[in-house]
Amino acid sequence: MAETMKGLKRTHRCGELSAANLGETVTVMGWVQKQRNKGGIIFVDLRDRAGILQVIFEESECGSDNFAKAERLRSEYVVAVVGRVEKRAAAANENLATGEIEVRAEQLRILSEAETPPFPIEADSKTKEELRLKYRYLDLRRPNLQRNLMLRSRITTTIRQQMTEAGFLEIETPMLTKSTPEGARDYLVPSRVHPGSFYALPQSPQIFKQLLMCSGYDRYFQIARCFRDEDLRADRQPEFTQVDMEMSFVDVEDVIDATEKMVERVCREAVGLNITLPLPRMTWREAMERFGSDKPDTRFGMELVNVSEVVRNCGFGVFTGALENGGSVRGINIKGQAEMPRKKIDALTEFARGYGAKGLAYLSVQQDGSYKSSFAKFMTEEELQALTAAMGGEKGDLLLFAADKTDLVYSVLGALRVEIARQLDMIDNNKFNFLWVTEFPLLEWSEEENRYVAMHHPFTMPMDEDLALLDTEPGKVRAKAYDIVLNGVELGGGSVRIFQPEVQEKMFEVLGFTREAAYERFGFLINAFKYGVPPHAGLAIGLDRFVMLLVKADNIREVIAFPKVKDASCLMSEAPNAVDEAQLKELRIKPDLSDGDD
Repeated sequence: MAETMKGLKRTHRCGELSAANLGETVTVMGWVQKQRNKGGIIFVDLRDRAGILQVIFEESECGSDNFAKAERLRSEYVVAVVGRVEKRAAAANENLATGEIEVRAEQLRILSEAETPPFPIEADSKTKEELRLKYRYLDLRRPNLQRNLMLRSRITTTIRQQMTEAGFLEIETPMLTKSTPEGARDYLVPSRVHPGSFYALPQSPQIFKQLLMCSGYDRYFQIARCFRDEDLRADRQPEFTQVDMEMSFVDVEDVIDATEKMVERVCREAVGLNITLPLPRMTWREAMERFGSDKPDTRFGMELVNVSEVVRNCGFGVFTGALENGGSVRGINIKGQAEMPRKKIDALTEFARGYGAKGLAYLSVQQDGSYKSSFAKFMTEEELQALTAAMGGEKGDLLLFAADKTDLVYSVLGALRVEIARQLDMIDNNKFNFLWVTEFPLLEWSEEENRYVAMHHPFTMPMDEDLALLDTEPGKVRAKAYDIVLNGVELGGGSVRIFQPEVQEKMFEVLGFTREAAYERFGFLINAFKYGVPPHAGLAIGLDRFVMLLVKADNIREVIAFPKVKDASCLMSEAPNAVDEAQLKELRIKPDLSDGDD
């Protein structure tokens, strides 16, 4: 029968004790990690979120009743121990923070017994993730997950301290909002009081934080929960948390400065990482030209090289055909990999096809100066030499090329350079390379919708010098938008907002919205702007991604207490699930379980 804590009060967490506590009588509580009965003496590793502590039971010290209870202990029993802190009789355990000491037990209470768990509760578990997520409450006992979530807590505390000291007000915005389907799909919530109508869970607090600027709050921030009904990846969840901010009477530099100070303080105080400010910057155009990505990983080289002019008049039809169709030819140089087996090159080609490439062309520069190539027979020796020189190629290098529409070439080579760097172990995981990417295009063309769509959102301010292009060449307009990137992952982004009604109307017009459609979706924001709105700008950083990168986790689920899996379900609670007919009837909803193609 389980005992109670009556008369006991915990004095320390297990991992908090040290040689400074020698001779003290302490009360510790936690979970049994391991019990070892050596005959006449029992060793117990006791665990809580602070760490592991060795406890020793000897019958002469703790009495026969307590010793008998210690013999019954199994993994994950919850116990309370009263005892004296002593120096370890054996050699210190350097792997434990408490490795110099042990607690000699005088009293033991078994507060809760436990069945044998379905997997070992240990760091760096080899158990399949699906099983761990099904029993997430057990998985969360593992020391590495507890460290991750404790770090996350420290990070949010530091953020709140920094933002408050910088004059920001923490204000909550609504969770039940109006659906504005411009971007990712909304999660919809049916209204019982308004049959046939729905709320949407917020994809971000965007409109509300702009309204707060209209209301004179000047500097706002929020640790905001957001929701997007989209396909999941390692760094994406259907519900996520972002550090959201907005500022009035500011421009790009002010938001970047406030963000950098917050990021620098978090890195320094939470994980002991010193970063130098200001952070590096590059324009979107430069990022695409050099790295093929608007979130470049700069921890390694292998940058893209544009060789379009070098091969414009060569005899290789794949290259010249791409150029004739307005595309480009670009390549990457894999230093020292001339002897890469053809099988590996073919595998890289298949990888590139996954990003839309029709194939890859390769040129291997041999140690004797000769070439192995998929296209050498179509080019002269002089053309091959010129191409090699343009790529910075030397003996022993492998050159890979993509030729197609420029956007596709960027996508293919941008992904390929990261995959190759991963395969060849070229990435230093101890580096933390922050970077600002600025001057994004305001718009991008959607083939599916046959219109321009906002690259960020419809409230992003064009760069002043590009305003006139909205009427003539909207595809060339740059935005006052900026993303912060860490090690090839977009941490967050933001923009200066449109605050002049005429510019906002023009933006809606370019996006193909009629005045009526714009008011239908965003009328309350448009109306608010009639009553005096300050210039304002903001940004949001993905808190989950930030923590994931700082702890060097492989996926975002390692820093979220109760995450979803790829199909947006929770293996532990079995959500989403069916609900009672009575609830559906009250909401006047009748599910249609067809595949939607009828």
